[in-house]
Amino acid sequence: MDAQSSDGRAEDPPLYYRVHVFCCVNERPADHPRGCCLAKGSQELRDYMKARAKEHKLRQVRINASGCLDRCELGPTMVIYPEGVWYGYRTKEDVDEILETHVVKGGRVERLMLQPSDKGAPAK
Repeated sequence: MDAQSSDGRAEDPPLYYRVHVFCCVNERPADHPRGCCLAKGSQELRDYMKARAKEHKLRQVRINASGCLDRCELGPTMVIYPEGVWYGYRTKEDVDEILETHVVKGGRVERLMLQPSDKGAPAK
């Protein structure tokens, strides 16, 4: 694969980041029926992921905080581009596994992957 994602056009500029991770840290009122990722620890987990990526000196990798990714019930959630793979995660161990397996090695953490049809909590 060249510098473009699989659905990129030949005339598109090269990707700025090899991997771009968006971690939802959205906050909703405590009584909101959908809940929110922030109340489920997403900010701490996102900060941990960013620190771990820096410790491992991962190049061309960006770990960003995002607003609502609209999968609140499954949170905390993240999406990794250019592939567009979604994960539901709960622990620092989940974060380490996603970094090592997906970001570093290009694989997938199937037990944490979210599918478009997922409406409940991610499988454990």
